[in-house]
Amino acid sequence: MLVALALLGIATACSPGRRGLVPPGTTEPDRFLFEKGTEALTGKKWLVAREYFKQITETYTQSPYRPDAKLGIGDTYLGEGSAEALVLAINEFKEFLSYYPTSPRADYAQYKAGLAHFRQMRGPQRDQSETREAVKELQAFVDRYPNSSLMSEVRAKLREARDRLSESDYLVGVFYFKQRWYPGAIDRFKDLLKTDPAYTGRDAVYFYLAESLVKVKLNAEALPYLEKLVEEFERSEFLGEAQRRITELKAQASVKPSGS
Repeated sequence: MLVALALLGIATACSPGRRGLVPPGTTEPDRFLFEKGTEALTGKKWLVAREYFKQITETYTQSPYRPDAKLGIGDTYLGEGSAEALVLAINEFKEFLSYYPTSPRADYAQYKAGLAHFRQMRGPQRDQSETREAVKELQAFVDRYPNSSLMSEVRAKLREARDRLSESDYLVGVFYFKQRWYPGAIDRFKDLLKTDPAYTGRDAVYFYLAESLVKVKLNAEALPYLEKLVEEFERSEFLGEAQRRITELKAQASVKPSGS
């Protein structure tokens, strides 16, 4: 029992949350804590880093390091990566934006809030609530911080998130197609192209939309989608079949109806 208490005392003394870790006579204790927290963050020691940063935000409320410490706390949760930690990360970054909306690092906080949602995205056949939140936050970044050095990275993540949403809609359309409910498939594919015309997998959408239109005898409406597929994609698993279908539809259109 005495040994356990002794060990507990040692552990408590070593906790970064104790003010005793700031050497006596340190003229800038907030700076000392921030540097120690940054060092721990770089070493992926999430809990240790968090304690250093929290001591700044809670004790040195007027410190110039407080905004960055707030971001540091968010980064420790983001690094930890559990579902619970990601929720806490979002809260830290959103609070930062509320407290310091004009900060030079507001773009960083906005990106990381989106990234926390991004890391919770589920597969295209599952619930897409987090994907929608990721798109919302990342699009907010694009709208608010057009000159940010983080823009290229954010745009890549935003495209991936939008693709996830569009893939989810695409799979629903393919399901309708396979169930031979062609009007439902047509509506789903057209809505997808309207809401996300830059969808990376739109070659498949063009193909199945055209095939659905052919099934309901709307050949003339189907042809432009097949031509878009051939024009926009040099490589696609649907390319050969699309070219054959174009030839077939054009041949049918050139044949005059009997009796005319």
